[in-house]
Amino acid sequence: MADKGGTAYQAGQTGLIVRIPEAESAVRRWREQLDPSAQAGVPAHVTVLFPFLDESRTDSGVHSALADVMGSHHAFDLRFERCGRFPGVSYLVPEPDAQLRQLTQAIADRWPEAPPYGGRFTEIVPHLTIAQGQKDAVLEKIEADLAGGLPFTSHVSSVELIAYDGTNWKERASFALSQ
Repeated sequence: MADKGGTAYQAGQTGLIVRIPEAESAVRRWREQLDPSAQAGVPAHVTVLFPFLDESRTDSGVHSALADVMGSHHAFDLRFERCGRFPGVSYLVPEPDAQLRQLTQAIADRWPEAPPYGGRFTEIVPHLTIAQGQKDAVLEKIEADLAGGLPFTSHVSSVELIAYDGTNWKERASFALSQ
């Protein structure tokens, strides 16, 4: 859920994420320095959909629909064993990523007014952002540092709805995947 466009988050923005607590020990130091979402309180995660609906629209009906969408998908495991890059961005690659793509597509299909990343990208690439807006030398240093902490796995059993209050991102709800 990195703010790749370089613009500030807006109060009332929401996103749907999968927390990856197993990544925290490896990436926290880098994310706190080099990822604006971490600086605003977002834990290590893979974004499912950002931006989602404005928080003023996330009423009980939306929560019920999200619960239905998430409940129609099974819990799954992800393995993180390598880093990837976008220009100026280093991230951990979740594998396999098919279930993440399916979750994103299901939510985007249900709420077409909320396309992933505002419709800025033609292909959605699931990832756990570590750093952004950095030169290659910095990204190389990060990736070398992380190599010793890989691989690890994470069990994904829920998707969190988070909202930006103007200062920090806060969890607003959690939606279970089916077991």
